[in-house]
Amino acid sequence: MAGTPNIVVIDYESGNLRSVAKALEAAGVSPVVTSDPAVIAKADALILPGVGSGPAAMAALEKRALVQPIRDYAKSGKPFLGICLGLQLFLERTEEGDAACLGIVEGRVKRLPDGSNEMPGGMKIPHMGWNSVHLASQHPILYGVDQDSYFYFVHSYYAQPSDASAVAGSTDYGVTFCSILAKENLVATQFHPEKSGAMGLRIYQNFVAMAGKRSAAGARPSAGA
Repeated sequence: MAGTPNIVVIDYESGNLRSVAKALEAAGVSPVVTSDPAVIAKADALILPGVGSGPAAMAALEKRALVQPIRDYAKSGKPFLGICLGLQLFLERTEEGDAACLGIVEGRVKRLPDGSNEMPGGMKIPHMGWNSVHLASQHPILYGVDQDSYFYFVHSYYAQPSDASAVAGSTDYGVTFCSILAKENLVATQFHPEKSGAMGLRIYQNFVAMAGKRSAAGARPSAGA
């Protein structure tokens, strides 16, 4: 329909693409799934999904010449959503293989403490299943999302942004970690919204709304045109 934003999902064979696409369809858009940098650059909004290993995901992005286009898009001001590993890739480095990430958000990715460590509160790793998110922001991505709602997690590492104000939601699992990041046009979730029922769908609906507003603003003629 007219005015529907062009939302692009990055395909680098490291994400749950079909589930993400179906969630977006339920939110009212038909996304473009691609690894073409030219298509990515023209998107009204971009999504970086991710599962598995951080170093392997970075290698996959590099192989497809997507690292710099993603960094450029992050600077565009257009909505950009990272999901699960996608959140971790936003940061500078990961403890997993001591590897570089995209570096579009200052901070590092650390391993969750597990029960075999001497760290207090160690839990079974990976963190898998439902857990609650405590909200600390009024960001548009969280409109209609209830405080302490439950979302579905599968991960062994977590993002630790340098800027605490970028942590829009946090979750406890042995440590308190960033489960929602929101910094200017960048938003990201450590959980999988597409596996998280009504509240997860709300995240996608809000992202689509953000994309629609950005697209409409970009389509307006400038003053005096």
